Amino acid sequence: MARDDPRPLRAVPSAPPGTPYPQLDRFVEVMGILRQDCPWDAGQTHRSLVQYLVEETMETVEAIETGDPAHLREELGDLLLQVVFHATIAAEPGGAGFDLDDVARGVADKLIARHPYIFATEDVPEDLDATWEQRKRRLKGRTSTLDGIPQQLSAMHRASKVIGRAASHDVDLAGQGVALPTEAITAEELGRTVLGLVSRARASGLDPEQVTRDALRDLEQAVVRAEAAGQAGPGRAVPDTETDSEET
Repeated sequence: MARDDPRPLRAVPSAPPGTPYPQLDRFVEVMGILRQDCPWDAGQTHRSLVQYLVEETMETVEAIETGDPAHLREELGDLLLQVVFHATIAAEPGGAGFDLDDVARGVADKLIARHPYIFATEDVPEDLDATWEQRKRRLKGRTSTLDGIPQQLSAMHRASKVIGRAASHDVDLAGQGVALPTEAITAEELGRTVLGLVSRARASGLDPEQVTRDALRDLEQAVVRAEAAGQAGPGRAVPDTETDSEET
């Protein structure tokens, strides 16, 4: 079928020689061309791309869990496409006012600031996780244990974050009448238990995601009450097995 388009064909970009990451530069150029010339790409916005960002993230997780290197490489590329796509949109006139280089600069500066024992003269802290969390709170101006935990997380993931933060910030949940079990459990036992509870929820006509969110909301309110009562604070971080050490 003949190409019914009066515009001349674009030359396929080639990787520029002599650069550290020539294919990355080529990729950015390709994305810029598509944004200009492809009707679908040109019509996308940050909001319209959210569904694809979530989908590609989940597919990357699946590739990691299956342990297939070729699959992982492909999915990391699809995930990188989302990053470059958003940065390309942001760099356009009337956009958010930043480009891919600004994104890279920001995350590099953040990592340098949070590793003064690598890039400055500080000693390596005894508790890297707690120190990381303290620096993150200070740089982001966080005042609550719950600050920075995305509402869009699944109930299970958010519950893990909230409980971990409460423990690492020494929140006195017992003072609010909340007792959470802390005895260890194996991965196999945990999986069976969760699946069993989901099965029981279905048999009882309950939505396991929603009821977990409801219970989690009660827990979050207990955290807020404890902070208001002075039973915890962002400066009282202590080591815990569940931390946000690599959360940015």
